Order: sequence, then C-alpha cells, then structure tokens
Amino acid sequence: MRCVFPGTFNPPTVAHLAIADAAREQFGLTALDFAITNVPLGKEGLVRPTVDERATVLRHVCATRPGYDVVVTDQRLIADIATGYDAVVVGADKWAQIVDPLWYADISARDAALRRLPPIVIVTPRAGSAIDASLHPVHWLTIDPVHLHVSSTAARGGELHLMLAEAVASGLWGDTP
Repeated sequence: MRCVFPGTFNPPTVAHLAIADAAREQFGLTALDFAITNVPLGKEGLVRPTVDERATVLRHVCATRPGYDVVVTDQRLIADIATGYDAVVVGADKWAQIVDPLWYADISARDAALRRLPPIVIVTPRAGSAIDASLHPVHWLTIDPVHLHVSSTAARGGELHLMLAEAVASGLWGDTP
C-alpha cells in the first residue's frame, strides 16, 4: 500500500520522520513518498531553501530508509498531490486547511476535492489542533507525545535538535555545520 506525505519540509524534523515511521507501521504501508510542491498553498513566498535543496535533503534521509522516496510536484491541493496513492498522511493543521472552504473557489470545489482523496486519510495530532472529521472519514495516527510540539518553525528559529541530522548537516537552516 502506497502513501504520500505532503509538506514543505522546511526543514525536515524528527517529528516528520516519526510520523512517517508510525504511519507505515500502523497502516501496513509498503511505501511512503515525501511530497514537496513547487508552490505550496499559503506559502507562496517560500524561496529559500529552494524546493530542489529541500528535496535533496529528504533524498539523503530516504537513502538509508528502504520504502521511502521523495517526489516534487506542481500540484497544490492535497487531493491532487495524493492522486494515485492508497493513503495520505497529514497533520491536524493541514487537515483543517483541507476542509476549509476558503482555500477553494467555493464549497462545491472543496467537496469535490474531498471526494478525490485516497481511501485512507491519516491525520496526525498536533498540539492545540482540533479537527473536523464530519466531512470525510479520517484515521488518527498514534505518535509519541514528544513529537506533538515539534515544528519546523521552531527548528528554523534555532532549535536544531528538532531537525533531522541530514537537515542540520546540509547547513541550509541557520548556522549549522
């Protein structure tokens, strides 16, 4: 069973990898692709590190972890990024965006996108985020609570211990080796 995990991965964190590992284990996934979109919704101003730089770091992460891969796409909606996959994994904050009609032309466009989602939608909890699962069924991912407060924002702010070693080693985020 193939799964996609969309994100900006700016930078990839220990929580990103913990989520991927937990999704594979809990849902019997045989493959998981980290997907980076060229122009992410709501983050159009993200220029550095570039998509290629972030994808390269993720490829280093995947190189030692069989079953993981990286895809770069022009698709922007999660439903479009997830086309052809059996499952998609998103954080609770991303799920809130998926069901929010403000991100679509109208409610019917949002509902059409929800119908295009893969059969299995895996949502990982996030500290302080509640989700609305009334519009589409979701499966909760169980992760170690230590990861609930990990964020790429905090990692970019200097909390290097939140980044994956490959991200720190790249030197793309702050004064890192």
